[in-house]
Amino acid sequence: MEKKKHIKHFRELNVYQRAFKAAMHIFEITQSFPVNERYSLTDQIRRSSRAVCSNLAEGWRKRIYELVFKNKLTDSMMEASETQCWLEFSLACKYIKQDTFEKLDNEYEEIIAMLNSMEMNSKKFCF
Repeated sequence: MEKKKHIKHFRELNVYQRAFKAAMHIFEITQSFPVNERYSLTDQIRRSSRAVCSNLAEGWRKRIYELVFKNKLTDSMMEASETQCWLEFSLACKYIKQDTFEKLDNEYEEIIAMLNSMEMNSKKFCF
């Protein structure tokens, strides 16, 4: 029987790695957004996608307090949902294609599911 790996750093979490990769993909695609969207859509979608990662990182350091950890996971899920909303605006404004929207939207659905699972099983992560 294989011994389960003990996660010491938030960067080792699969959900963090996936959220970081998705945020970087969003950064790349938003570079082609119109300049007049810089202080609205572009900044907002970049901020919310990055906040998924930053809230998870903050929560990981607060695992001694289970309720704080769970709250940060909830914040991460809210930011992921906000990112999905901005993706929908990006699609409606024709800044991204349908396949890009679907790929990222599905990725955020999976990220939200992973974060929700962590929240439901928070005792496994806290000490």
